[in-house]
Amino acid sequence: MSIPFRLALFLCTLLPLSSAISQDKTKDLNAMLLEGIEDWHIPGMTAIVVQNGEIVFSEVYGITEVETKTPVNRETLFNMGSTTKAMVAMALGILVDQGKLQWTDKVREHLPEFRLSDPYITEEARVQDLLTHNLGIAGADMLWFMDSVSTAQTLKRFALAPKAYPLRGGFEYNNLMYVAAGEVIHSVSGMPWSAFVKKYLFEPLEMERTVARASDIFKAGNFVSPYFYTAEEGYIEVPHNLSDQIGAAGMIWTCTADIEHYLQMLVGKGVYKGKTILKPETFKYLFEPHALIPKASFYPTQALTDPNWTSYGLGWFQHDYRGEKLDFHTGSIGGLIAIAGVIHEKNIAVYFLANRDHAELRHAFMYKALDLWAFDDGDRPWHKEVFELYEGFRKESLGREKALVEKRVQNTRPTLQLAAYSGAYTHPMLGTAEVRNTASSLEVRFNDFLGYRLEHWHYDTFRSVEKDDFQQKPVFNFSLGAEGQVETIEAFGETFTKTKP
Repeated sequence: MSIPFRLALFLCTLLPLSSAISQDKTKDLNAMLLEGIEDWHIPGMTAIVVQNGEIVFSEVYGITEVETKTPVNRETLFNMGSTTKAMVAMALGILVDQGKLQWTDKVREHLPEFRLSDPYITEEARVQDLLTHNLGIAGADMLWFMDSVSTAQTLKRFALAPKAYPLRGGFEYNNLMYVAAGEVIHSVSGMPWSAFVKKYLFEPLEMERTVARASDIFKAGNFVSPYFYTAEEGYIEVPHNLSDQIGAAGMIWTCTADIEHYLQMLVGKGVYKGKTILKPETFKYLFEPHALIPKASFYPTQALTDPNWTSYGLGWFQHDYRGEKLDFHTGSIGGLIAIAGVIHEKNIAVYFLANRDHAELRHAFMYKALDLWAFDDGDRPWHKEVFELYEGFRKESLGREKALVEKRVQNTRPTLQLAAYSGAYTHPMLGTAEVRNTASSLEVRFNDFLGYRLEHWHYDTFRSVEKDDFQQKPVFNFSLGAEGQVETIEAFGETFTKTKP
């Protein structure tokens, strides 16, 4: 049956109009990103939007490295940071689909060596509890900041992390629980979590460049270098974080070409090119709200989005946005950032990756892209609003540094000779701090892994001379006992006790 002439004429006029609208959206988003890359001083980045299975926006920008100025391309690897967590949750979902575990299985059924500081929480912890940040145990990121021991040893030490609140009675972001989730995958499947996601996610999704171990990027090649940026110092390159012992919490690296496929699977509700990666009921379960998040624990951008509720799924933060549920997650690890977002009811998913620490253009991109393609409304100046919000935080940080300097007590000296502060200090969970006396001051090294050169600040307090990889100059406070001898050093909110000779 032939199409009526008038209908054919209508379709001919509609198609160019639709194309023009799409081009306008692309132009609008691209213009914001070009402005943002300058304001945030981002060396390189990539931004992708997929709607209804189609790639409606996919662009790469800038360079992989400031020194060589090598351009970013579609195969350039970026770190996914904590957006890795969604893939770990999906890997557990695949095991659920395979009938090898249930979300409500006790963790110790699959990981008998699993221990936490609270015996009741240890016994009652369920597999899905590892993914929701509300099990009741405090975070312990200093474990991998300060040392580089094996995953098994890291989790053994994590058993000493204190209880923070009753079982499922609060919310505290906890990377180490995802490390435990990775070990559950290993125990149940017989494969390291990194090999499991390669076989059951990367390969069926045709993510040919994606690697689950940070140390593998050097063999893969074509990857970005991480950067901080300050107006005073410009770009500051920092070492790649290779903490693969906590890899399930945030060490996957991927590229533009691969993420397009991942987003197509997300909007396909677990299906990619006819292949079912996750059963519909399992895929849906990942995105159900599983834990409520208090405002104090949610993203600062809530000041701009004004959500009615905030929650956490299995690897996804959630809030209401323009009447729809938005599932999203950021990733941040030493000079590298990411953000992923999806509104299932609008069949749209977005991703952003960059190599400049905490460049919050990522939030502006996500909301701008959603406005344009999900709501056909791109009028809100997201870059301007997000930039101003975080500029306020930057000024507050400078104010705190200024206040710290102003409170420094001048013309004091340490109570004892510097040699008296030297020695080994231990922490039951975090290991050893070795303090050495130098010609002019002190040096401290944690577990022969993380070190600082100190200057006297005031009284028995010392401060790092240089900024560390996190662009901080930490303060170290020594305390004397009743006999006038050094007994402890306080660092990063933790107390290390001096070992007696």
